[in-house]
Amino acid sequence: MENQTLVKEICPTTTQEWVKNGALLVDVREKDEVSELAYDVPNIINIPLSEFEERINEIPKDKDVVMVCKGGGRSLRAAGFLVNHGYDKVVNMQHGIARWVQKGYATKGNTSVVT
Repeated sequence: MENQTLVKEICPTTTQEWVKNGALLVDVREKDEVSELAYDVPNIINIPLSEFEERINEIPKDKDVVMVCKGGGRSLRAAGFLVNHGYDKVVNMQHGIARWVQKGYATKGNTSVVT
């Protein structure tokens, strides 16, 4: 069986700390989802899962990276892909923007799409 590295997962509250310390959020939701509701944080890029393999080089290997999406599933897949491609400073945020909104953290757009 192939050697698999488990992806570390953090909660939205811990993600807030990572953001304060300069981590990059990578949102793997599709562009239409992001235009409806987006994370309001300083360091964020949107690389939809459908474009992820082609755009992996946009993600720095030397920086803390938090993968995010709507519910945590797509970002977990993307984080696993990164770990298997030599990224060692990557984590996944559990429960995605849905939990982020529940916690009252900053967003731009219509929060009713996840509530």
